[in-house]
Amino acid sequence: MANSFGSLYVGASGLQSASHGLNTTANNLTNVNTEGYVREQVVYEDRNYRKIGTAAIGTQYAGLGVQVGTIVHARDIFLDKAYRQENGRYSFYSASSEAVQEVYTQLQETDGEAFKDAISDFEEAFEEFAKDPSDTVNQNLVLQKASLFLARAQAVQTGLEDYQKIINSKIIEDINTVNDIGKKIVDLNKRIQAIEAAGVEKAMDLRDTRDLLLDKLSTMVKMSYSEDNTGVVHVEIEGVEFIDDVNFYQMGSKVDKKTQFVTAYWPQLSDIVSETDDSLNTYYQVFDIYNVDAEKNTDVGEIKALLLARGEEWTNYLGFMDENGNPITSEAYEKGISNSIMMNSEAELDTLIHQMVTAINDIFSPLTTVANAYEDAATVTYENNKGEMVTVNAADLKILDTANCSVGTDGELPPRELFVRNGCDRYTYKQITVTDGSGNTNSVYAYVYNEENIEDASSCYTLKSLVINEDLVKQESYLPHLLYADQTQTNYSLGQDLSAIWSAQEFNLNPSDTTPCGYTGFYVKWIGEMANTGNVYKTTEASLEGTKEEIEFSRQGVIGVSSDEELTTMIKYQSAYNAASRYINVVNEMIEHLLTSL
Repeated sequence: MANSFGSLYVGASGLQSASHGLNTTANNLTNVNTEGYVREQVVYEDRNYRKIGTAAIGTQYAGLGVQVGTIVHARDIFLDKAYRQENGRYSFYSASSEAVQEVYTQLQETDGEAFKDAISDFEEAFEEFAKDPSDTVNQNLVLQKASLFLARAQAVQTGLEDYQKIINSKIIEDINTVNDIGKKIVDLNKRIQAIEAAGVEKAMDLRDTRDLLLDKLSTMVKMSYSEDNTGVVHVEIEGVEFIDDVNFYQMGSKVDKKTQFVTAYWPQLSDIVSETDDSLNTYYQVFDIYNVDAEKNTDVGEIKALLLARGEEWTNYLGFMDENGNPITSEAYEKGISNSIMMNSEAELDTLIHQMVTAINDIFSPLTTVANAYEDAATVTYENNKGEMVTVNAADLKILDTANCSVGTDGELPPRELFVRNGCDRYTYKQITVTDGSGNTNSVYAYVYNEENIEDASSCYTLKSLVINEDLVKQESYLPHLLYADQTQTNYSLGQDLSAIWSAQEFNLNPSDTTPCGYTGFYVKWIGEMANTGNVYKTTEASLEGTKEEIEFSRQGVIGVSSDEELTTMIKYQSAYNAASRYINVVNEMIEHLLTSL
């Protein structure tokens, strides 16, 4: 009788175990489309054995059936780490590739009228002007194409700067998301630790949510993580602790007052001593954007790519110069501005405009030095723009070259330049004192050229400060075309000089460019550089996408839920449940027979 009743326990264990299996399989099927859900699998084990006696050959035991030993939360930590690593690198190159594509969009190289057409139209206008500079139709054509060219270039520059703002907004959003993920993971760590502390159950749903957050975090930053024996996950970002046992260290955002550009920093590692004088503060930046190297595994994370593409500021041709106004070296260029797609594009575009504009203006309104204009001149004394009397070398002060200039129909000096800086005039008419080598002085009046001041962008020939000369727009015949010495003669050499600048091979794309080119070649080289960079990013992105998807496919083979497989498993557990039920019925009938018949 005892053995018979014991058999009922065996059957009951079968029912209970099959029921757990059915419940687990049903849960898998319910979450087949739930993002981040990890398949659960039931593992059975023997129940304790009952000692029933000792025979001559050994002790005898009776089994009590089976029970659920554990429910496996199937993950492969190696596949997880590989996926998150490749996911981070893919996000880096995807964001970089998108920034390059935006430059193409602004230049309309893939759709619409390309920016190069505006350059070509401007060149054709000067070719017509060279044929007959006195023809008002040709003069008007130059002004019209100059206006269109400048407007188009400024629109491109504005578009690039606007995209920097868009990137900046995305950076702010990503930093906030990283902080939000950190807060959620810390909360999940505490809840998982509390549930699993007794060693009885696993917080599987919470672990799934936490793993999904780690996947998302891997797209934004370079991270590393580990789980301790209490179930708590520790996370580092760029080698700095982000999440420890109970806390997360929020990523701060430093905002530039001029551009509103955001830079991420670690508040716990920074020294913030003043809220009003930022120069007194020391910020420990999260991302090193000037040491990105695939071999060093630092090309990871969307935020770093966005910071790199956006750059630190809006820039122009002065971005290729140091604080003293001298061209930077190729080494400094490679370590600095060349790393930013948007800043480099802005600087190269403005370099094209600056070189073109100054070359045209210098022909319409030519310059010379005091040393060239006055024989034996050694030094010159004059009042500078700050109201100070200064003495400089006669070879260093530029003035209007009246001996070789042309004028418009008004015959006035100085001749009008085509492109005007809105921050200052081209010349200031003032008295200068010229001193020769013997100490003799001569006080004269001259049109002193107002040099570009790198500390004041409005005084520079840069896109943001340029406008077409309004006097020429009102009266195109004021465009210089007559010999100053004989204003009845058209200066055909001026037109030829203007036409010739388009084929001059004397311009460099950037400080690392060693092959001079002309304006058209400059643009072609610029686009070629962007195409090469974009191709590298696009090819790498495509390669990493394939690698990421391959790893994800392998990972889903472990953690993913297959409805067909789960339905097959459910049929197996259903059959096991039915078998256990029939087993109990047989045992029940046997016991009833023993009780009623014997």
